[in-house]
Amino acid sequence: MQIIPVVDLLDGVVVRGIAGRRDEYRPIQSRLSPSPDPLSICLAIRQELGLDRLYVADLDAIVHDHLNVAILRALAKEEFLLWVDAGLRDTSRADTLVEVGASALIAGLETSPGPGHVEDLCRRFGPERVVFSLDLSDRKPMGVMDPWETSDPYGIAARAVEAGVRQIIVLDVAGVGSGEGVKTVDLCRRLKAGFRDLEITTGGGVRGVADLQRLEGEGIDGVLVASAIHDGRLGREELEAAGWLGRS
Repeated sequence: MQIIPVVDLLDGVVVRGIAGRRDEYRPIQSRLSPSPDPLSICLAIRQELGLDRLYVADLDAIVHDHLNVAILRALAKEEFLLWVDAGLRDTSRADTLVEVGASALIAGLETSPGPGHVEDLCRRFGPERVVFSLDLSDRKPMGVMDPWETSDPYGIAARAVEAGVRQIIVLDVAGVGSGEGVKTVDLCRRLKAGFRDLEITTGGGVRGVADLQRLEGEGIDGVLVASAIHDGRLGREELEAAGWLGRS
């Protein structure tokens, strides 16, 4: 199981996500770095944890349609493996993300035009480079449901798989920054049973090692983590002892 640090960008700095309430997001206060500068934070994560794969949620792009090109270029130049969610609504932005160095394109349900768009991305960039994000808020799907012809999260995931997706993120933003445990375990278990070759990443609310061990026991392939890293609940000693380092 891979541990994937989350970097939420807003107004050009790293912010702390709180249950999807973006108006409450503030520059992060991290034990790893005195500055919320994205490059400083990411280099500190690498130095502390030895992790190179990052999930970057560019909220400036998702909410304000302003892509943080310079920041993404700087991170790619440092050879980070970037999973980037930048509110993909068309293939032109996907082209830009590839050009600036994204290793994986996140097709998020919140902004996705529908399964046809996901299929276009998989055809154009290859399913190995496209990750579908099943965006939920308190277990309810986010975005416009009409193109998916269902509002059932499992059904939406099934449509994404039909479109060619081999990798999926199951994320309930209501759990982000809560420290209350991951809310998506049951759904992930169903998806694992229904699509055995599907690579599943989840997160939101990770409290510590016990949560990670539970997710690994469920066969989860990757876990997104932010607050627990910055607060010090998860550090090199804990991750190394469990054998989760060096898997980027």
